[in-house]
This record gives sequence, structure tokens and C-alpha cells, in this order.
Amino acid sequence: MSENTKGTVTTEEVIRLENVWLYYDGMPVLEDINFSLYKDDFLGIIGPNGGGKTTLLRLLLGLARPSSGRVTILGEPPEKGRRHVGYLPQRSLFDSDFPASVMEVVLLGRLGRAALFHRYNSADRNAATEALKRVGMLEHRNQQIGKLSGGQQQRVFVARALASDPQILLMDEPMASVDTPMQAGFYELLDGLKHKMTIVMVSHDISVVSAYVDKIACLNRRLYYHGTKDLNKHDLEEAYQCPVELIAHGTPHHVFEEHSDK
Repeated sequence: MSENTKGTVTTEEVIRLENVWLYYDGMPVLEDINFSLYKDDFLGIIGPNGGGKTTLLRLLLGLARPSSGRVTILGEPPEKGRRHVGYLPQRSLFDSDFPASVMEVVLLGRLGRAALFHRYNSADRNAATEALKRVGMLEHRNQQIGKLSGGQQQRVFVARALASDPQILLMDEPMASVDTPMQAGFYELLDGLKHKMTIVMVSHDISVVSAYVDKIACLNRRLYYHGTKDLNKHDLEEAYQCPVELIAHGTPHHVFEEHSDK
């Protein structure tokens, strides 16, 4: 069960991983992962580079399969359940002269719901328009995507993920290319979305994320997760394999010491 931000208890499970192991070339990438997420949960996943965070998202999307164990999305295998999932990948640089408008980029989010060679119809355009409204970018719908700022582009990419009307939103390092002054507005956007869907966000920016997420998990092949936003120092040091300093400045957050070169 999960308690949402309004204090209402919900029992609608949307994501479940049971005894999940994943090996690449005989080496374990994920070890005995067990957790459940419920409707309107907002989970932040932190952990060191190479700890398996992106791989975990790939499992949820059905782009990778566990070596053993079971993954379900709304009670279905990920290959079927992903029709209910919106995804915001790590953003890579692209040509600023790329000739696509904001609306054209958001409409791409409708392709997962359509047949091959589908032509966009009024329902698609209405969904794209509503998605742009939700992220505050409708007035930019005719602008070229490459001419927007990094923060604006990320809002458009969120709109693309929302255009399919998902019940679950997965995000992989969404702040990686967003300037610091723009990050607060982006987190406020996510704060509004978490009342409408389940969100899983991989991030290193736990100092800010902890102010918005409902739950935090730490992943380094094994998952350290207690269904809350409070991770104890022992769990963090086990995951990061180094000393961890926990501090707060008004808003609770975590600051990690430099790893040694041992």
C-alpha cells in the first residue's frame, strides 16, 4: 500500500519486481531486486554510475529481460504494459538546425498508440495540444525545437512522453542538460504531474529531488528501498561503498563525499 500526498491510502499496484536478477556476459548487473510502486507514487532512484539505474528502466520498458525473476507493469509483462508508460531518456545533443517544430516532436509520442504508417488525426493533435498545455509550452508549438533553451526542450520532451496519456512516467537524468536557473521550474512541473500518474526518476540531483519525490531508492546492483524518502546512512554507504555525509539546509537532502581511489 502507498499513501499519496493527500494522505489517502491507495492499493493499486502499477509496478512490481520480484526476485529480479540480470546478468550481462556472466556478470550480475542487477541482484535480487524486489519492490512495488503504486498509483501516484513518485520514486527517485539514486546511486553511483554503473549501478544499474538505466538498466532498471530498460527492464520496466521491456527493452531488456531479467535473467530470472518477474517484472509486471499494471499486471502485464513489460512488453505489453509499456503502452501505459511514457519515457524521457537521457537527452543527447542534436543539431540545433534540426527542422522539426515543437508540435511535430510532441506528436511523435502518439506513434506508440498507432499502426504502422499511421497519419496523425484530430485525436492525436488534441492529445499533443493538451500535453503542451500541461508543460506550459503551447505558445511555442510552431517554433523549431532546436531554437529552444535546454529547459524548454526538456518540457517539450516531457510533453512528447505525456502525449500517449501514460499512467506511468519514467525519466532518466532529466536535469542533465538543463541550466540550474531552469531546474526549479522543471521540478515544479513534475510536482504537478505526480498527482496524475506514477513517476520514476533516475537522478544524481538528490539535494533538490528529495524535496519533491515521495520515495527514494538507492541502487548499486542491489536496491536499498524502504518505501519512504528516508534512506539511512548505512544503506547509502553500502550502496556507494564510501563514507556519506547527511546534512540539511532548510530542505532535507543528501550530500555525498568524494569516493576514494582505493
